[in-house]
Amino acid sequence: MTAYIIRRVWQMIPTMLGVILLVFLLFNWVGGDPAYVLAGKISNQEQIDNIRRQLGVDQPYWVQLWIFIKQVLTADFGASWSTNEKVSHILATRLGPSLTVGVPLLVLDALISIALALAVAYVRGSLTDRLVMVVCTVGLSISILVYIIVFQYFFAYKLGWFPVQGWGNDVLENLFVYSTLPILIGLVVSIAPSLRLYRTFVLDEINQDYVRTARAKGLSENRIMWIHVLRNASIPIITNLMSALPGLLLGIFLIERFFSIPGIGREVILAVERSDFPVIKAITVYTAFATMASNLLADLMYKAVDPRVQLK
Repeated sequence: MTAYIIRRVWQMIPTMLGVILLVFLLFNWVGGDPAYVLAGKISNQEQIDNIRRQLGVDQPYWVQLWIFIKQVLTADFGASWSTNEKVSHILATRLGPSLTVGVPLLVLDALISIALALAVAYVRGSLTDRLVMVVCTVGLSISILVYIIVFQYFFAYKLGWFPVQGWGNDVLENLFVYSTLPILIGLVVSIAPSLRLYRTFVLDEINQDYVRTARAKGLSENRIMWIHVLRNASIPIITNLMSALPGLLLGIFLIERFFSIPGIGREVILAVERSDFPVIKAITVYTAFATMASNLLADLMYKAVDPRVQLK
């Protein structure tokens, strides 16, 4: 196990170098000269040259690449071009609100979707099963913008159950007051695709020979579904859940923007609108690293769930 982890971590190094090189090429060659972006429309060549010297973009490309690599290694991406705030401080302060919404949303979505998938599998092929799939299909066809507008109008404006916007310094207040409606909207949006996907995983296992053998031995349907079927269907479920983990770093763009939640997702939108390259580059690199780390975690969870899995 230890040797496998070390080998996987070692393999991350060339992958991260590739990500760093790609991000550097995109922002330095394709993204254009940032000096013109910062100088604005009313500027002269002297101002532009001065900005280029301050940013270091007047240096040769290999020097700029080395500076970017050092930024990644030291986790110091400089200051934001728009607010002059340290990028590390921006990410540190914005990550908490995103996790406050994202972590409960991911956990509740997984628990509810898995439970509903098993429940639907009990009555597979029945009218209830078909109605649930129709509801999921309809839910998938509705934009998240519609859910946000309707829920804000009905639950916040009409009933007054939740605040429309706001964020405080108390974690429990943020979780149970300001995050409740965003989490509810996120669940309504995410449960439909998750339920359809997990239902497929469960039905694939129900038709296996070991399930028929377990029934022939007289095992109860509850034990078959919750112990044998769920355990074997957990491999693709883990894959789906682990693929969603890096998204916690990005937050939920539209929900954070509409509810004025000071999270990473809202910060990404603002950075794109302002062409704030240091913030965008930092988030891109961290998301790439989080993706590789979540893939490693998924492999380790495969082994924990199914001892037959060999880590090589």
